[in-house]
Amino acid sequence: MSRAQAESVIKNIIREIIQECSLKGRAASETLVAFMVKAVVLDPRNEFNVDRTLTKQDVQKLVELCVDKLMEKCSPALDTIKMQVYFDINYTSRSEFIKEHQRILLARLSPVSREITDARVKTREELEGLYRKIIGYILLRSGMGSPTDVNAVRETTAALQSVFPQPEVGTFMSLVKRDKEQQLSELTTIVAGIRLFNKFSKKGGEGIDDLPTILNEALPATSKGIEYELNRSQSLAWKYTALLEGLMNPEKQPRECDYSPVLLKQALYNVRQHEAFLQVVLADISLCAKQVEFLQTELVLQMRLLSETIRSKTAVPTARVFPHFTAVAKLWCGLQDEMVLLNILDNVVLNLQPFLAAQSQLFSAAQLDNLLEGSEVKTDEQRMTESSERIDPFEIKTQEWLLPETTRNFEQLPLQYKGVCGYSLVHKDGLLLPGNPSIGVLKHRQKFYVFSSREAALAFASSADEFIACVGERAKSSPELIQLLELHQQFACVSPYSEMQSGERLLVKPITKCDSSTQTDTHLVETSIITSYHWNEWELRRNAIKLANLRTRVTHSMQTNLSHMRRDNTSQTYLPKDAACQTKRDSETNIPKPQVYLAGLRGEKTGQMIKTNLTRSIDE
Repeated sequence: MSRAQAESVIKNIIREIIQECSLKGRAASETLVAFMVKAVVLDPRNEFNVDRTLTKQDVQKLVELCVDKLMEKCSPALDTIKMQVYFDINYTSRSEFIKEHQRILLARLSPVSREITDARVKTREELEGLYRKIIGYILLRSGMGSPTDVNAVRETTAALQSVFPQPEVGTFMSLVKRDKEQQLSELTTIVAGIRLFNKFSKKGGEGIDDLPTILNEALPATSKGIEYELNRSQSLAWKYTALLEGLMNPEKQPRECDYSPVLLKQALYNVRQHEAFLQVVLADISLCAKQVEFLQTELVLQMRLLSETIRSKTAVPTARVFPHFTAVAKLWCGLQDEMVLLNILDNVVLNLQPFLAAQSQLFSAAQLDNLLEGSEVKTDEQRMTESSERIDPFEIKTQEWLLPETTRNFEQLPLQYKGVCGYSLVHKDGLLLPGNPSIGVLKHRQKFYVFSSREAALAFASSADEFIACVGERAKSSPELIQLLELHQQFACVSPYSEMQSGERLLVKPITKCDSSTQTDTHLVETSIITSYHWNEWELRRNAIKLANLRTRVTHSMQTNLSHMRRDNTSQTYLPKDAACQTKRDSETNIPKPQVYLAGLRGEKTGQMIKTNLTRSIDE
């Protein structure tokens, strides 16, 4: 079967599963169904052979299994997968959130911008109408007031007229469309900076929210709410871990109650995944708080600098003041972005709550407390404190161990399984126990593993590849572990949800990857070169002397008059050739004609003769 045919088959299977779920009153997205198909095929209990083409019976069986999985009620495993799908689709990095917000804002304002740039005004009334549209666009783009607010419109109009008077609309209309859009953006920034300065000077600022105060109040409240939810999830995870440990302890008989260890493990995975997502969001909110503090400090400094530049002057050169207005507007825009980001993260946390419903219905707080009566519930910190015995790197010399005092940036090591002990996951039937890095981190095949105890570390290191394979088999039976423990590299056929498309093949053979490096030589050595060849005749003679045993010999030499300084010699001469040259220009000179006048030659006999030189100077 070709790749195109396989993609067509998968699309039809996904479409059929969605239709079946819709008929039974359950909505399912393509992303969720696509992952469920892969999870069902991966599960060895379903006995699907990926090396052969699926028959009609296989397709029917696959559809039925997927529909049954998606239609399960009170299933913590299904809720965990849904939670993972939702978070992976709706969560991204800070920069991507801000870029997406800016893209949506520009898309919403594109009709208004297009109406301004494509306008053709002829009358005075049309010119005034276009100017009002520019004012409305600036208000919407800057987010500083509503076009229906009279005071905000009046203040924006005054600020715009100071930098872009209404008579200049004609010049604006003569520009090309791209230049018009750029000028609209620049006008928005400058007008926003002017209005912010007026607000700072308490001379205006109508319709502008006090973002610094709002953020200073919202950030602690949001962080407190997320920390409360995080503590609840951690507490539930500790309780489920204690229950599962009690069931696995043969010396301790648990209380008789209608609960299943499988459901307990699914509930544990559910709250652990919720805990991991809350920690990610909380880290982003912490970065948001730092960024807000930085922006507020820079905004105050920029306002002071702007006040010193303007002071009480009636006119200031635009080249000096406009950059300050632009800087103030950009800082304010940064605060707006942080406000939007905070709202998005808050909504993400709120939307994660419904995915905890199944485990909360199956195991209420009162029921858990009743089951844990007389049992000790240990926190993750307590478990790490109890298992503080370090590993000795010389116990297993075939493996490399990393310790805090011998490893740089030890806290930043990318730990496998999200810091969960792989040995406990295999030998305790899927129990998630946090690893303690202070025991020692195992470096195996360029990956780092932590363990819950010294004994677990030694056992895992003795046969690491087998344990890694067992973890993969465990994840096949519980597909929610693939995302929870970040096993996408081990399951190269299962992509992260955000990268998954409905038209992908059912299973793709994993690609084996390894770190490698290459280097290109500057001068490549040819294999045809004979290294024993010497072009120099004297080098050959030197080698011949070395080969001859002349240490006990006496060498005599003689030379005749005819052989003295005789050697073959050749020379080459260059024949003379006619050559000519030419000066840059022709020129000529002429010397003055000498003239001498003698006076006194005639007349008086006793008179003196006077000689006068009448020759003209060369400079004349």
